[in-house]
Amino acid sequence: MPRDVFSKRLERFRAIMEEQGLDAFLVAVPENRCYLSGFEAEDLLLTESSGCLLITRTEQFLLTDPRYEEEARTEAPDFRVEIYSTGLKQILPDLFSQLKCQRLGVEEHFLTLSRYRDVKDGLASVRPSAEIISLEDMVEKLRIVKDAEEIEKIRNSIRLTEKALNTVWNALSTGRTEIEMAWLIERTIRESGGQAVSFPPIVAAGPNGALPHAVPTGRKISPGDAVILDLGSKLAGYCSDMTRTWVAGTPAPRLKEIYKVVRDAQLAAQDKIRQGIDSVTVDSAARDLIAQAGYGDRFGHGLGHGVGLAVHEKPGLRKVNPTLLEENMIVTVEPGIYLPGLGGVRLENMVRVTKTGCEILTREELFYDF
Repeated sequence: MPRDVFSKRLERFRAIMEEQGLDAFLVAVPENRCYLSGFEAEDLLLTESSGCLLITRTEQFLLTDPRYEEEARTEAPDFRVEIYSTGLKQILPDLFSQLKCQRLGVEEHFLTLSRYRDVKDGLASVRPSAEIISLEDMVEKLRIVKDAEEIEKIRNSIRLTEKALNTVWNALSTGRTEIEMAWLIERTIRESGGQAVSFPPIVAAGPNGALPHAVPTGRKISPGDAVILDLGSKLAGYCSDMTRTWVAGTPAPRLKEIYKVVRDAQLAAQDKIRQGIDSVTVDSAARDLIAQAGYGDRFGHGLGHGVGLAVHEKPGLRKVNPTLLEENMIVTVEPGIYLPGLGGVRLENMVRVTKTGCEILTREELFYDF
């Protein structure tokens, strides 16, 4: 991505810092770090960070350990790279002393208590009167609306996911196992050039489909089973996410019924999406239809979520916390109905919010018309 993109993002972020009266801000969320700097290293665990950004009104630092030094200098050439060998707390006091930092912002929704204490102690050791300001969504406010290059990367990620979906769709048959199909998804994404799957694929057959986040098992697909396929890829740093429900032969009448309700709910929600509408209204369009059909208590999750550098990010399409949708937000629309003992149906598209409606980014239909 051109370096001027990061310069513009930093400029916008510093404007938010100024609004909050901050001298500096410590960026720890991996996707936020990447968004502002271009440094793509991933954290394996919450307690095993590959680094942080420290951004002031005039300077920007990338703090990392020797494993990532070469990547940091190559991927974030506009940042001053500072290397620590025994943890972040090793270099914070000296940096805080140099920067004369009095009001430091941190990401309260991500820092572990242990790391927060390291930051607090490091600041207090050189600036006893300084304050730590715990904030949420400082960078996420910028990430929520995608620029043209981000949208193109997401489109490419979706095409890769659709290729994997088509591969597994054509391979599905009775006797195949959930694990076998999940591995086929992962293998296709990797062999087709994907960085990774954006989340472990869900392949849930028969009664397992009643579990929205089912983990693939050795269960074999049986005649009449509905099989939920939820998959996504990561390509050039950007994620995709889509779901279809495949049926082995002739489904039970109840499965046919809920399939139609879910598809109608998805279409109703998509019809509502446009710039200026709030997210709760979109969620309600699907939720109310499912409730009217008698399945309101079997749709327990939100209608959708944003997708970008992370596979789950803001905005959420849920029945709480309304967000006004803006042009070029990208969200999923994924209603579902889950019936214990029988199975479930979920259908998911990714869409781009436009001024007058939404663009369906997911081209591959694979919907039944029972």
